[in-house]
Amino acid sequence: MSMDAATRTSWLERYRSGPSLLRRAWDETSAEMRSWRPAEGAWSALEVVAHCADSETYAAIRIRLLLAEGEPLIVGYDEQAWARCFDYQGSDPEASLHLVETVRAHTSTMLAQLSDGAWGRMGRHSHSGPYGTDDWLRSYGEHLEIHARQIQRNLLAWQERSV
Repeated sequence: MSMDAATRTSWLERYRSGPSLLRRAWDETSAEMRSWRPAEGAWSALEVVAHCADSETYAAIRIRLLLAEGEPLIVGYDEQAWARCFDYQGSDPEASLHLVETVRAHTSTMLAQLSDGAWGRMGRHSHSGPYGTDDWLRSYGEHLEIHARQIQRNLLAWQERSV
């Protein structure tokens, strides 16, 4: 279902403000807690931030494919495999956060310049089928919010483990 202009504006604001939420959640954690995993198979705050950096770089390409190509294929990926392959636990969190902030700022500027007619373009996602610009905006508009909350839950679990 296509978004109206007011709804899209709201989602674009959420998209723009995501990096500050992620940064704030990260800054609330202690150095000791950042690499701690709350459960077997769960990501540490460090892994969450590294995932967000990879996700942002891929998201920037996805929206550009949707806008510039005719019916592009948007290829999904295995997040857990990427976390292992690219050693998210050993990543540089400041580089990851900076990348998130930079890519979001760059893509936000591009999105702000789009005409209403540019929205509504469609492609196909390799995992979920039809996938368009509005689907992209919903997904990435909330992506960093979700992961900021994940870091906050990790922090609460960290604090509760020693009570």
